[in-house]
Amino acid sequence: MSLALVRSRALDGLRAPEITVEVHLANGLPAFTLVGLADTEVKEARERVRAALANCGLDFPFNKRITVNLAPADLPKESGRFDLPIAIGILTAMGQLDAERVAAFEFAGELSLGGELRPVRGALPMALALHRTAVQAGEGPPRALVLPASSAREAALVNGAPLYGAAHLMDVVNALRVEGAEPGGLVRMVAEGGLAPSAIGQPDLRDVKGQSAAKRALEVAAAGRHSLLMVGPPGTGKSMLVQRFPGLLPPLDQEEALESAAVLSLAGHFDPSRWMQRVMRSPHHSASAVAMVGGGSPPRPGEISLAHHGLLFLDELPEFPRAALEALREPLETGHITISRAVRRHDFPARFQLLAAMNPCPCGHFGNPLKSCRCTPEQVTRYQSRLSGPLLDRIDVQVDVPMVAPEVLARSPDGESTAEVAERVAAARARQLGRQGVLNASLEGAALTEHARVHADAMAFLQAACGRLGWSGRSFHRVLRLARTIADLGGAADVLTAHVAEAIQYRRVLQVAS
Repeated sequence: MSLALVRSRALDGLRAPEITVEVHLANGLPAFTLVGLADTEVKEARERVRAALANCGLDFPFNKRITVNLAPADLPKESGRFDLPIAIGILTAMGQLDAERVAAFEFAGELSLGGELRPVRGALPMALALHRTAVQAGEGPPRALVLPASSAREAALVNGAPLYGAAHLMDVVNALRVEGAEPGGLVRMVAEGGLAPSAIGQPDLRDVKGQSAAKRALEVAAAGRHSLLMVGPPGTGKSMLVQRFPGLLPPLDQEEALESAAVLSLAGHFDPSRWMQRVMRSPHHSASAVAMVGGGSPPRPGEISLAHHGLLFLDELPEFPRAALEALREPLETGHITISRAVRRHDFPARFQLLAAMNPCPCGHFGNPLKSCRCTPEQVTRYQSRLSGPLLDRIDVQVDVPMVAPEVLARSPDGESTAEVAERVAAARARQLGRQGVLNASLEGAALTEHARVHADAMAFLQAACGRLGWSGRSFHRVLRLARTIADLGGAADVLTAHVAEAIQYRRVLQVAS
């Protein structure tokens, strides 16, 4: 009887817990049993591994009883990532590979029937988990992680994680032969954590004629990471403004880029060409609540998590299912989402910036001076009431994007470029981070009171406005954060009445009862 132990990694939300692949060969009726709460994709590894070993000219124990256990047994295992460690475990149990050399590595990769290694999801979370486990344990260098070549290039963004990439099963086998050959078939991946941000051209804000109020709202939202809702008839430039919004934001820092890339890698959507660029997710208005928050078996991140440290743009906001919109309420406040199921619960980050656009009524022309609206008052009220009061209460900036007459549009001068506005946004963000360590949208409790620094007359004006408009305590604090951002854009140390007045104007586009 022979027993071999091979290390691998599973995916459990954003975590990548260590998995021990135990392979036992015994005499008896030939069989290949795979246990350890494996789903169908993992169980199909028996056929892929058997064919891959045979087509590579390697021995397979056809006359043995093979038992493969994926421990711990209570953790669900999914995808074909365990093909490679199972194949290595079988060869090690047969004595064809050196067990001591195998113990220095962790393996993950899907095998083709010919032995080629195919990429797997979650390479970045696996590399992060491997590195963090070694750091927390205070051990020496962590075990090296062997991945398919394309997955290894993705995981190489993590500094301090020794990585090897391989294109074929034989590359791995030749590196682990008993003779002690050097791992020449494995490509050592150099950490690319210092990779420069990729340069992706952005459309210029100068292309949008007129709409100075909407452009100012974009600047304020970008400076403080505030959520934004634009309301106006079709064709007024709402989508054009949103397309130019990412150009106003600074690139992600190293930690944010890794967190964003890890979530995208978990869903198989990571694109190395967009490294350190803020992702913008734009789901169709038919998206379900599960598509927005995440789900499935095992649960995967939804649109709000895939937009982590980026932008979530919801066009035609009232057309989204009510359940999908209401699911945004808690993540907008907390920055994370918890998906609970009967057996397990998964936590995903969801610190996104919400951008939304909508028409004011079903026909889209309510309040349009150039074209009459054909909707009844009841239809307008019913349409706007698709957005609940609690959801609107969480959207900081609400701005009207009116229709501009053609003759006025033709005479409109070119506005500021994206670069000019982005410079002011970067300066305002630098003031916030230098003063309080976070952006204004994240200020809460005592920190908001300490750093807002509102003049007495400005506070009296804000209190009077809140009382007159019947705003909640949440609205009061959101207007205060908004006024602090406007003051930062102007370089003011304190929040003045003019800053509060402008902030109040951004909260009065829609008045929908809760």
